Amino acid sequence: MILVGEIRDQETAEIAVQSALTGHLVFSTLHTNDSASAVTRLVDIGVEPFLISSSVLAIMAQRLVRVLCDHCKTPFMPGSSMLESLGLETAHLQDSQIYKAVGCEQCFHSGFRGRMGIFEVLQLDENIKRLILTAFDSNQIQSAAQRQAMITLREDGIEKVLQGQTTFEEVLRVAAK
Repeated sequence: MILVGEIRDQETAEIAVQSALTGHLVFSTLHTNDSASAVTRLVDIGVEPFLISSSVLAIMAQRLVRVLCDHCKTPFMPGSSMLESLGLETAHLQDSQIYKAVGCEQCFHSGFRGRMGIFEVLQLDENIKRLILTAFDSNQIQSAAQRQAMITLREDGIEKVLQGQTTFEEVLRVAAK
């Protein structure tokens, strides 16, 4: 296993790709907005699309959201306009309790205590690899991955809201699309 701190330039990208092609499991970081954008970023750095499709197994995007304070979070029913903007209906909330941040001495009046991750994992199957070879457009890759049931950052965040762990505002703050 090889850990590459961050891929910022062509030289580092080439080292990571060559290591992966020779059988090493390579983990690295790359700054992008979502998992599909990592492909475009690697191409922009100078990695050929055929090398990306041959060497990358999966790409994970992550963001941190603040966790609601258990001492002061208050039940809340979002309005229809908020639900609509998130692509949800009232029926989605039936078995869930939504909370809003209030603030207390335990959380220094912020309404939050700690942070947790929301995640998106793009697995490069044959369909995605073919797409990378023909059109390395991140929007097309993202759409194809979602058709294959990839859970997006926003969807994972909404699930954590429905579990009462964070707020819709937090998810929208870090996962805008």
